[in-house]
Amino acid sequence: MPVPWFLLSLALGRSPIVLSLERLVGPQDTTHCSPGLSCHLWDSDILCLPGDIVPAPGPVLAPTHLQTELVLRCRKETYCDLCVRVAVHLAVHGHWEEPEDEEKFGGAADSGVEEPRNASLQAQVVLSFQAYPTARCVLLEVQVPAALVQFGQSVGSVVYDCFEAALGSEVRIWSYTQPRYEKELNLTQQLPALPWLNVSADGDNVHLVLNVSEEQHFGLSLYWNQVQGPPKPRWHKNLTGPQIITLNHTDLVPCLCIQVWPLEPDSVRTNICPFREDPRAHQNLWRAARLRLLTLQSWLLDAPCSLPAEAALCWQAPGGDPCQPLVPPLSWENVTVDVNSWEKLQLQECLWADSLGPLKDDVLLLETRGPQDNRSLCALEPSGCTSLPSKASTRAARLGEYLLQDLQSGQCLQLWDDDLGALWACPMDKYIHKRWALLWLACLLFAAALSLILLLKKDHAKAAARGRAALLLYSADDSGFERLVGALASALCQLPLRVAVDLWSRREMSAQGPVAWFHAQRRQTLQEGGVVVLLFSPGAVALCSEWLQEGVSAPGAHGPHDAFRASLSCVLPDFLQGRAPGRYVGACFDRLLHPDSVPALFRTVPVFSLPSQLPDFLGALQQPRAPRPGRLQERAEQVSRALQPALDSYFHPPGTPAPGRGLGPGAGDGT
Repeated sequence: MPVPWFLLSLALGRSPIVLSLERLVGPQDTTHCSPGLSCHLWDSDILCLPGDIVPAPGPVLAPTHLQTELVLRCRKETYCDLCVRVAVHLAVHGHWEEPEDEEKFGGAADSGVEEPRNASLQAQVVLSFQAYPTARCVLLEVQVPAALVQFGQSVGSVVYDCFEAALGSEVRIWSYTQPRYEKELNLTQQLPALPWLNVSADGDNVHLVLNVSEEQHFGLSLYWNQVQGPPKPRWHKNLTGPQIITLNHTDLVPCLCIQVWPLEPDSVRTNICPFREDPRAHQNLWRAARLRLLTLQSWLLDAPCSLPAEAALCWQAPGGDPCQPLVPPLSWENVTVDVNSWEKLQLQECLWADSLGPLKDDVLLLETRGPQDNRSLCALEPSGCTSLPSKASTRAARLGEYLLQDLQSGQCLQLWDDDLGALWACPMDKYIHKRWALLWLACLLFAAALSLILLLKKDHAKAAARGRAALLLYSADDSGFERLVGALASALCQLPLRVAVDLWSRREMSAQGPVAWFHAQRRQTLQEGGVVVLLFSPGAVALCSEWLQEGVSAPGAHGPHDAFRASLSCVLPDFLQGRAPGRYVGACFDRLLHPDSVPALFRTVPVFSLPSQLPDFLGALQQPRAPRPGRLQERAEQVSRALQPALDSYFHPPGTPAPGRGLGPGAGDGT
């Protein structure tokens, strides 16, 4: 969309030079050239494909200089677009090759060779224009008469009108011929920006201020401008003015640019890149930069913007020492671990960390290659590169013979290889172990004796800190009761207790079988000084009665994962033979079963009603080092709070029946 003249005047200024910009009438592009030359503009744009450089067959026309000028392309008297006029200066490069006959006999070549030397020269000159988000390429055909063809001399220029561009945008122009005989020319120019788009700082934030009318609808886009390839969009939004957009300072990078345009058809877009010299933007750029190893000898530096930097290969010893350069150096064209910019270290990474792991106490062997397959080896050390073999007193010199043997036997890892040399990493741990074997053995014996003494003295303290083991056994009366048991087990795990329950080991118990699983868990728990908790329910009481009196099996007590039924075969002998006290504890829930309903044989150990007797229950579980009463009461309240939702869910309000609840000998009345 054409820009009103007053906006252009605000952006360009009101000096006589600016106000006298040439005005072009009409939308068509045109071209004209210096006197004596003839030129023609192709009707349509072409693809921007420079192609490879090819040898010139003789004298050719080549662009030597680009020159730009701002002009106005006006649709109306007061509505104009800013336009970039480009002049390409041309010269004759190359020369005719002397014919062999003329060199040999000193005579003139035949008349067929003389004609091209007196002929005119033609060239197809390409102009490539880029101003985000626009990119165009046009083709100019130029012909120079034979009279103006002088080798190495300028023949004039061809002028193209014109490339339209937005205020504030950065334009880039390239010129080359088709086919391309030389490197293309390039030129970058920053166009003036509109004053209603400016950037201000407020502490750690940056404000984009757009002073446009309240009814003006416009688009705002943030993008990363790229030297090579298309820009990378970062953010886009349609807004209504005026607006203040806030950016965090951590989002700033030098190539972050802003584009603004009215939301109208064919509108001109204004671009500004205000952070190119911002120190914070350059710091953020290096923070975001990452080195990535592609192959053994190739790397990639990932960064939002292009980075002028120098790369070098260095080595670093364990312990955080500075990374030291290789002496003598290897070629650094394809590998880096140090990246320097403006004589300052900006980035340091170990590109081989993923394959080699953390830093090791290895020796780096540097191999340099000379003429006639001559090679020399030296070991990198903080004092320099020690030649091998050597009689020096350094560590690498003392082990030089072994290092060379490892290198020849293939025990060293190659990190780098090129025509100048190679870099190897040879392990040192085995040599250290051989030399200090006796000292290490003495240290180990002393450490073992000291550890044994400390272990004997602090065994009880460690056991208390680790938590006592508790095996929880119950009868799977129904799914609701299993959820209640799971809630109790989870609450006990919050204390210094290591709880085992079949609910959490279903896969293991299915593979081993309930009997084998229980026997293994019981043996491990009692060997560690733990306790077995028998959680009685109506179903559990019925199963115990069945074993003691050979009564009828209780319904619901034959589930595939019912470890309680399987456990009775070895639990009963402990009780019958008087081994249960101190190793077993009983428990039941207040509203489900009274402790007196538990068979007398199992009441030879304490049986607690939960949650009313939680403090005593927890004290029994944590013997022989139960916490002080105040701490025990806190833990009881903690378990009670964790258990209460499960109890409320299990025991329905009065009048709501639930299968398996309140049935069996001694069931509570719900009060």
